[in-house]
Amino acid sequence: MARKSLRDMSGIANTIARSGGNAPEKAPRTSAPALGALQGSLAAIREIDPTLIDDWGPADRLEEFTAVNPDEDDDSFDALKNSIREGGQHVPILVRRAKTEGRYEAIYGRRRLRACRELGIKVRANVQDIDDATALLAKGLENAARRNLSFYEKARFAEAIQAAGHDGATARQVLNLSASGLSHLSKITQNVPAKVGDQLGAAPRSGRPKWTALAELFSAGKLTERVALDLLKKMPPELSSDERLETLMKEAAKRGARQGGAATEITPIKGVTIKSSRSSLSLSVKKTGENAAFADWLDENLSEIIKKSYAAFTDVNAKDDT
Repeated sequence: MARKSLRDMSGIANTIARSGGNAPEKAPRTSAPALGALQGSLAAIREIDPTLIDDWGPADRLEEFTAVNPDEDDDSFDALKNSIREGGQHVPILVRRAKTEGRYEAIYGRRRLRACRELGIKVRANVQDIDDATALLAKGLENAARRNLSFYEKARFAEAIQAAGHDGATARQVLNLSASGLSHLSKITQNVPAKVGDQLGAAPRSGRPKWTALAELFSAGKLTERVALDLLKKMPPELSSDERLETLMKEAAKRGARQGGAATEITPIKGVTIKSSRSSLSLSVKKTGENAAFADWLDENLSEIIKKSYAAFTDVNAKDDT
């Protein structure tokens, strides 16, 4: 897969990719086993005023892939907040020192941080001096352990990990994926425009089949970014993320049925006619008149043109391993 440029990315992928050159002179190792040590460094745990802690990374629609899940809705957050109020905060958050003296950046544990902010108490935090790459992997491992990422969030996070310069093996390790599993996720981010994904949200109850079906609509040209964004804009704001995805799929299917119901015929150049219906696509070229020479050339080269076009198509839309 060709590496996307920074201009082709949005949200978390863009921000993390741009941060790759800011590592300290002696960057810590970023292997998963080394990150496990972060959890057990008791000497690094301290109580910090929440107002001194800033969020690390982008605050896009998916909220860092940690807050748009069924177990993290308002009721769940209230339960967490009450638990901390009554019994204290048992699990520290992970932070690192910010460039501004006396301030910190939250790597993970933002719901706990928010609860402590609202309660007006100090938050227990594990303070580690780690670079952006290590922070990213730590976030991924913590998310994977808590199993709170939706299928689409995993796809976006896997893209962000690789955009930051890590290879596929690292993405698989962080998200506990097989090679085919990573391939399935990559198919989503390669075909579903990021802006559309931002508007849809995490869709926590929608798994691989629905997202794959949406990706196939885009890859087959049956749905475009502009059309998808227009459809999403018209949806009632009270719809959940999963409902938006379901509605988008249904509307796209309706549009496809309307567009495919009647045969069409176009003449791109004189003497050439293309007929399209729901069941077939045909091309006819007149071998007489002013385009006779072109018809003869096409007759000799059409087979090779189709082969090359099909090869290009299958390369872009390669089937995932099963």
